[in-house]
Amino acid sequence: MAVVNANPFARVRFTWLAYAMLAYYSYFQALIGVVTPFLRQELALSYSASALHVSAFAIGLIVSGALGDRLAAAHGRWAVFWGGALGMAAGAALVALGGSVWITLPGALLMGLCGSLLLMMIQAGLSDQHGEQRTIALTEANVGASLCAFLAPVLIGAFQGSGIGWRGAIWLVVAVVILFRLRFGGEAIPNAPQASDRADSEARALPAAFWAYWTVLFLGVAVEWCMVTWGGDFLQQAGELTPASAASLVGIFLLAMFAGRIGGTILARRMAADRLLLGTIGIALAGFPLFWLAPTLPLMLVGLFLTGLGAGSFFPLSMAVANSVAPTQADRANARVVLGIGLSVLSTPLLLGWLADQVNLQTAYGVVAVILLVALGLTFVTNRVARAVRRAGVDVEVAV
Repeated sequence: MAVVNANPFARVRFTWLAYAMLAYYSYFQALIGVVTPFLRQELALSYSASALHVSAFAIGLIVSGALGDRLAAAHGRWAVFWGGALGMAAGAALVALGGSVWITLPGALLMGLCGSLLLMMIQAGLSDQHGEQRTIALTEANVGASLCAFLAPVLIGAFQGSGIGWRGAIWLVVAVVILFRLRFGGEAIPNAPQASDRADSEARALPAAFWAYWTVLFLGVAVEWCMVTWGGDFLQQAGELTPASAASLVGIFLLAMFAGRIGGTILARRMAADRLLLGTIGIALAGFPLFWLAPTLPLMLVGLFLTGLGAGSFFPLSMAVANSVAPTQADRANARVVLGIGLSVLSTPLLLGWLADQVNLQTAYGVVAVILLVALGLTFVTNRVARAVRRAGVDVEVAV
């Protein structure tokens, strides 16, 4: 077990701001899926039509992932950071106010488009602020983000049950982000230490190792969304549960992810991020077959917990190692990271659902096992190649 950096990790004002804003982003990211049943009921939508809100959010991620680095280069990180934060709040307000799908769908699209710009600037800023200790910063940030994602359905249910209505959970957070803008709007967003070198680097293509880790990140997001989207249906069928009980038990996966991110934050201070990533994928791969194939419900739930425990640090660690192989190209790298998130969210749950329609959900869920195996093998190979490249001082680029 190797010590990554002997210097103590220091959190500055921007670090705390970035943590808070990532929690804000994660809350609204989770919220768009949670409010879908309310929109379906109020607007008299079909299941397919209501699911378009999540698709619109994902399309926003894809668009901004393709263009976000150019916006940052043209307007600066500060403008993109706060424009993304306030734009996401505006999109959430449209979802809350809209009495028509023609208003709520553009609202969801705006949430994905602007929120992902904020996400890029958070990741790029933390990467540049903390340098070689970026893994600690990114894993710590995702602990709070995971907690707020878990709180989104809790607050929506609490507001709905209190008589205020589910929209109260939106207006509360919109007000909070406006207060944050007024209080912290003067905070600078970190850039790379040498601006001239950064400009030259950003014009270069990203290295091949980045795209390998990008693929791992795509697969990790796929696992997370396939488990959250279809886990309740799987438990209902395989575990012979009621819909309400099955949906509640999916919370085990979310809590395990939260625990996994806490563990990842602690271990990131002692282990290299690439090796830690390999270990977390291994934990998820060990747990998933138990969830998928166990003959009894208790064993299935143990497998569900282990899968979540491993999946918890999958995203922040793959993001950290992707940034580590392109340390002077943070804007472009994190824009492409967001592009990968959007493509994964848009495609993989739909693929699993389509396969379930063709065969059955039990068989279709085997796709997750394949995804984890591919991710493990690709990470193992890329780790070895990336280390050999660093030792040789070679920089292999792929133009995208």
